[in-house]
Amino acid sequence: MSTPFQLCILRLSAIGDVCHAVAMVTRIQQYRPDIKITWIIGKIEHQLIEGMPGVEFIIYDKKAGKAAKEQVKNALNGRVFDALFVMQVALRANLLSRVVKAKRRIGFDWKRSKEGHRLFANEYIEAKQYAHVLDGFMGFADKLDIPKVQTPSWKMPVSEDDWEWAARQTQSLGKYVVISPAASKAERNWTVHGYVAVAKHLSDKGYKVVLCGGPGPLDADISERILAQSDCIALNLVAKTSLKQMLAVLAKADLVLAPDTGPAHMATAMGTKVVGLYAHSNYRRTGPYLSQECTASVYEIHIKEQKGKKWVYLPWGIRAKGKDLMTHLLVQSVLKKVDLALSQLDSE
Repeated sequence: MSTPFQLCILRLSAIGDVCHAVAMVTRIQQYRPDIKITWIIGKIEHQLIEGMPGVEFIIYDKKAGKAAKEQVKNALNGRVFDALFVMQVALRANLLSRVVKAKRRIGFDWKRSKEGHRLFANEYIEAKQYAHVLDGFMGFADKLDIPKVQTPSWKMPVSEDDWEWAARQTQSLGKYVVISPAASKAERNWTVHGYVAVAKHLSDKGYKVVLCGGPGPLDADISERILAQSDCIALNLVAKTSLKQMLAVLAKADLVLAPDTGPAHMATAMGTKVVGLYAHSNYRRTGPYLSQECTASVYEIHIKEQKGKKWVYLPWGIRAKGKDLMTHLLVQSVLKKVDLALSQLDSE
């Protein structure tokens, strides 16, 4: 009996990128269920996908400092993998990859490589022009000759307890839309005025509005200001859910509205349509993968103003800079995207 192919994946963070990586893992499992997968992942991100079928997780807790690397090394216990996917270019991840013994060490192509990334790999995925981050991740599966898929799918593990919890919270709402207003950086957040206007628009159309978000201070601040200025919020779940509970809430929503933040990609992974709000990064690269046409963006305007060229003539992934760029995203532009998304739901 032959020994199963042993694959190690190194992708520590962040929530959105982990969601993209799940699509790649799902593709591998679909066509090569014989491949045994070990995933080195961040502690918070593990909370999102813990229990994913067929995947062994090794947790890297960055708060443990230097000891974290040693803990991963001990967990691997001298194992040798057939292949390692070094799916993060940050120096911390590159250095961590050194504790993994693998025959093939596969990393990103030259254009996406930084912080010495190429020194930690001996093979590289194919370069792709104008590729979404998710499509870039799929390049790793290509290196194992996994058949391509036209539309990605996700195996996001949600327990019966999580589904039941979400059902209890939302059972009286009927049709509902989730607004997840806070990104990890304040400059990526849209205006309170804008969120309030969208909430009223949705309420007028017969939808209940739910606020979602994490336990951080940015989430608390913006959600409190929205609640103070709007009587259209039916349910506030900010800082009241686990990541898996949030997955269940997002899955049952008719629509999700969010800036460049993890819940937008969590919703996508659960098959929920998303209206993304973008100004600093190109949504074609980092936006909700299955809802690109419903994304409201002023990135194109700002990047041309700052660089003197359209984005197509600039390095892929270049960001626009400024603390108030999201204020240029007009309410009317977002409402048009909301109406487009709702019309698509009606036609399904």
